[in-house]
Amino acid sequence: MKLKAKELNLNQIAYTSVSRKKHKVGQRLFAHPWRRGGSLADFLNTFPNLLAGKEFQEIVERIAKAVQQKKTILLGMGAHPIKVGLNPVLIDLMEKGILSGIAVNGACLVHDVEIAMVGHTSEEVDEELSRGTFGMVRETHETINQAICEGVKKGWGIGESLGQTILHGNFPYKRLSLLAAGKKLGVPITAHIAIGTDITHMGPSADGSAIGEGSLRDFRTFASLVSRLEKGVYINLGSAVLLPEVFLKALALARNLGYPLTRITTLNMDFIYHYRPSLNVVKRPTLKGGKGYYLIGHHELMVPLLAASVIEKIDSLPTSP
Repeated sequence: MKLKAKELNLNQIAYTSVSRKKHKVGQRLFAHPWRRGGSLADFLNTFPNLLAGKEFQEIVERIAKAVQQKKTILLGMGAHPIKVGLNPVLIDLMEKGILSGIAVNGACLVHDVEIAMVGHTSEEVDEELSRGTFGMVRETHETINQAICEGVKKGWGIGESLGQTILHGNFPYKRLSLLAAGKKLGVPITAHIAIGTDITHMGPSADGSAIGEGSLRDFRTFASLVSRLEKGVYINLGSAVLLPEVFLKALALARNLGYPLTRITTLNMDFIYHYRPSLNVVKRPTLKGGKGYYLIGHHELMVPLLAASVIEKIDSLPTSP
């Protein structure tokens, strides 16, 4: 039996007035056109006070206040920020006392060392892989693996081992090295290695026991830094899996040892949305308190913008009593 659909009587619709509706977007929240001659703060104030525009301002405020109150600001990062030329910006943040520590993956070591050695990095993977020469740079292998072996014998982690090697060695572009800057400035840089992920694991100079021992030392150093994050900020920059996992484990360890860490700000920055950072950086660590943020945008644009905004905001805050 076929049922014939009866047309609805639209004349019976119950309307309401626009004046009684609650709306989420109002003209007071709109962006403002740029006027020539303004400052960076003026530019930021042109952003719409909505969604990412509002959250960006909140993030800048939280980081600046944490710095002013001498709280811990930690950065965990993959290698892409180095490959897009951001070392000078990150080194400046270390020099200004904004970054308290940096956690890196193994690829960061490769690119940072190569920049320090020759001023450039990042080979053409497609071409080199086809030729069978991808990742086979002798100087990169030997410099990193030798530094790790020698440093571990002295009781150092991998970050400190490479920082010492670059800072005190013959590296023409050491001024551009994060690792050297960390050692020079006393900012801990820890390296978290997954065996087999880095080109330096492919040659005979790689020592698994030294890599493992050095990386474990760095994890424990990083966990100690995380334990100081109360009212501080953790930023994950361009690491989709490794650093979010390392951060979550370090946070779990710190809380297990009695550090409550209930008021922390977390921020994930990447150019696409990733599942793991959204949980392990933004959501789970702030379930007990604090707030997590996710900013999507190209590193080469967003990091200089955030750094400049924080520096200017710190200068504008009233002096703490």
